[in-house]
Amino acid sequence: MSMLVTRHSRLLGGLLATALVLIACTESGPTGSVNASDAPAGTPIAAVEIQPRDLSRSLNTSGTVEARVRIRLASRTSGTVDQVYVDVGDRVAAGDALVELDVSEEQAELRRARAQADEARINYQRTAELRERGVNSPADYERALAQLQVADSEQALWQTRVAFGRIHAPRNAVITARHVEPGEAVQAQDTLFELSAMDTLIIPLAVSELDIRHLQVDQPVPITLDALPDAPLEGRIQRIHPAADATNRLITVDIALPADAADQGVRPGYLGRVHLTIDQRPDALAVPAAAVGEHDDGRYVYLVQENRLQRRMIEPGVTRGDWTEVLSGLEPGDVVLATNPIEMQDGQQVRIVGWRG
Repeated sequence: MSMLVTRHSRLLGGLLATALVLIACTESGPTGSVNASDAPAGTPIAAVEIQPRDLSRSLNTSGTVEARVRIRLASRTSGTVDQVYVDVGDRVAAGDALVELDVSEEQAELRRARAQADEARINYQRTAELRERGVNSPADYERALAQLQVADSEQALWQTRVAFGRIHAPRNAVITARHVEPGEAVQAQDTLFELSAMDTLIIPLAVSELDIRHLQVDQPVPITLDALPDAPLEGRIQRIHPAADATNRLITVDIALPADAADQGVRPGYLGRVHLTIDQRPDALAVPAAAVGEHDDGRYVYLVQENRLQRRMIEPGVTRGDWTEVLSGLEPGDVVLATNPIEMQDGQQVRIVGWRG
């Protein structure tokens, strides 16, 4: 019995020794070994390959369509409305009669003024004839001439007041509001109609002071209207207002729509959207903004060459989101450290474990 136990113990001891040998071979054997000394050397980093990219900036904004020329047509005299010839939505041409006031009193005064002017003219002619004969004095002649001039002025005054009784359209436009009805009494300067010139539609846009330097008058602007999504328009910058709003630093830019926009269905009040590329930089070389370090000599990045870092001074341009433009110092195809370089050193050995881009 004791011999059997002893033999069993020896067998277990031999198996344990064999296992230890196998483990040792696995850790340090010459074939298939994974010794720490054979692992890839260098600090793991993320890198980016420099390639041209589009760093252009887009201006995305919206505004409401409105008529640049809007007229609040007021009465030039007091009176009672006799006739109204137009209504809201009517198109009118320059010179069309819109409304007529009762000017019976003014017409009576005009007839009286004409009679007085005729009398003054006859008196003047008689005085002029007598002067040629040397019968009357120069003072009589001057007095008759002055009376004629006064009578003519009085006649012109009442002609003007009678003309005030008929209101005409000052230009081609559309009636957008009507404020009078026949029989209604109006006073001088009361608004009778509101007119909009449909051939001068614009979209005023509020643009940041940082973007305004990239815009110029007559620059084409693509426009999409929510009401007419399948009919994009091309407007043009008509006016850049000279001053910014003191509270929000926004500057108004008027975008003129095509002259036939109204014929295409565009109406004041429609919402127009503008998507305009400004500050175009379509083929800029750029690095991640976080990869740019700052030194006394200027800005730099770390170039990755043969698994080592090499400091490279650069001239940075604009920053767009996560990317900074490089104006000089790098070439397409260069591989650069893509992360913060503050803890890295020139000549440091690295290995790339990830890529940005």
